[in-house]
Amino acid sequence: MTKLFSKEFTARPEHIDELGHVNNAVWVQWIQDLATSHWESAAREEDRATCFWVVTRHEIDYRGNVDEGQTVTGRTWIEGEPRGATSVRRVEFRNEAGKVIVSASTTWAMLDRETQRLVRVRSEVLAPFRD
Repeated sequence: MTKLFSKEFTARPEHIDELGHVNNAVWVQWIQDLATSHWESAAREEDRATCFWVVTRHEIDYRGNVDEGQTVTGRTWIEGEPRGATSVRRVEFRNEAGKVIVSASTTWAMLDRETQRLVRVRSEVLAPFRD
């Protein structure tokens, strides 16, 4: 079982597209911001000092919209076991009524901060994210 991490996001004027809703590119940025905040809040200091993550794949389902001024709650967690240098993260954004309006599965690759080369995701790196 993995620990959930939550963070709120409010749609500002610069997030809104010509349809009057949060732009898809903003959702991608919020996904990344949520994941980064989770890493910074839970990862061990030695892992934050020696490793960093990059996205290799986003798979996003849009089921609703958010208008300017509305707030969503983003929730994220690590899904399954890592494969080599990659790990899958799930994300859900719920509107003020609690309905999931955006969900995503993102694949992240871990790199060594010094060499910037892929490194295998060790169980102790993900341990702080598990129950």
